[in-house]
Amino acid sequence: MQLTRKHLFGVMADAATVMVATAAVAWIGAASASAQALPAEGVDKFITVNGLKLHYLDWGNEAKPPFIMLHGISRTAHTFDHVARRYQKDYHVLAIDMRGHGDSEWDPAAQYLVEDYVKDIEAFVQQLKLKNLVMMGNSTGGRVVQVMAGLHPELVSRIIVEDVGPERPASIANGFAQRVQQERAEDTSWTSEDELFALTKKQNAGVSDAILRSYVKSAVKRRADGRYVWKRDPQLSKGFVVTELWRYIDKIKCPTIYILGGKSTIVPVETQERLKKTIPGVEIVTVPDVGHYPDWEKPAETFAIMDRFLAGRRGSAPSGGR
Repeated sequence: MQLTRKHLFGVMADAATVMVATAAVAWIGAASASAQALPAEGVDKFITVNGLKLHYLDWGNEAKPPFIMLHGISRTAHTFDHVARRYQKDYHVLAIDMRGHGDSEWDPAAQYLVEDYVKDIEAFVQQLKLKNLVMMGNSTGGRVVQVMAGLHPELVSRIIVEDVGPERPASIANGFAQRVQQERAEDTSWTSEDELFALTKKQNAGVSDAILRSYVKSAVKRRADGRYVWKRDPQLSKGFVVTELWRYIDKIKCPTIYILGGKSTIVPVETQERLKKTIPGVEIVTVPDVGHYPDWEKPAETFAIMDRFLAGRRGSAPSGGR
């Protein structure tokens, strides 16, 4: 049968429609598969930087902007499990065990200054070829992200600092050192993870069991005698010293937010006022009735603040005092 021009154009149009529809179905299927491929838990990975093997949790979604999360002293990457789940659909979340913590190696020379942690993160970012970084740090991890933002404005696009500022006074530094010495003198250990969980729950009233379980499970190891001890280098205290980081804070240019605990005294009012004068457009928000870890004690309120900040929206009235 001879095709007329009209029939020929009709066949071509039908073929094009089928091709477009097929491509659309394939794209939707790929997108669906990609969404389903996100891990339910962070995937354990290791990387060697500055001669030390560091452990980190990769929450997938490599096509999205990287979101690096750094824990506080004596904590681990699993501190952020509940935060990572919240943001893994929109970011490539990477939570790191800093040197001397969790499943990362201990530094044989006990080099645990803030700048030592920063060097590891610099190498980590370089090896994985990361850019346009969103970073979150609580406590000591918050000091690290401040320094990273100051040193690398070309890499860091936005930082969230949880209840810590540029200064670590002697009172805080000495307090941690004394606690570590006491633990070593008393051979602090536990018969089981459940025993430590019960103690941790008593010390952290109001924090969900899921968050505390995740922390306890990742923060201890079983000793040869069967008892459980903290999974951290006792020499961490050698780097937990009086610290002043204003020379780095002076160079921060990216959007920055400090989320403080209303019951905490880590970032006094005078420091908050200096931050406002130093970092362009900085936000300082206080979560009432919580201590040093707002995302643990009031995750919903903390996430609401983070969501707004990550979306590029400013708060109507950021709080500067407590």
